[in-house]
Amino acid sequence: MGIHLLVVSLTKQILRGSLFTKKQAVPMAIGVPKGYFAVYVGETQARRYVVPISHLTQPSFQHLLTRAEEEIGFNHPMGNLRIPCEEEFFLDLTSRINRL
Repeated sequence: MGIHLLVVSLTKQILRGSLFTKKQAVPMAIGVPKGYFAVYVGETQARRYVVPISHLTQPSFQHLLTRAEEEIGFNHPMGNLRIPCEEEFFLDLTSRINRL
């Protein structure tokens, strides 16, 4: 139940445009096609990835977001969604989700 609320909240933030900076009228997610969102992945240096919104319904991705929320939260000053995990893990997870 809690994970579902987290996914709904994150989806609403993405769709509502709260990934905008307060001073800009242009989203921080420039170059992100409709139906996708950008995340920054990495424990020290973050690399940007664009993933489909449909990943938000996958339990494994929800678990990853829950861990991210617990470790660093979702209220980043620049509006970026950061996932603090190794890139290899993230790529493996998303490739498994894409095969479903």
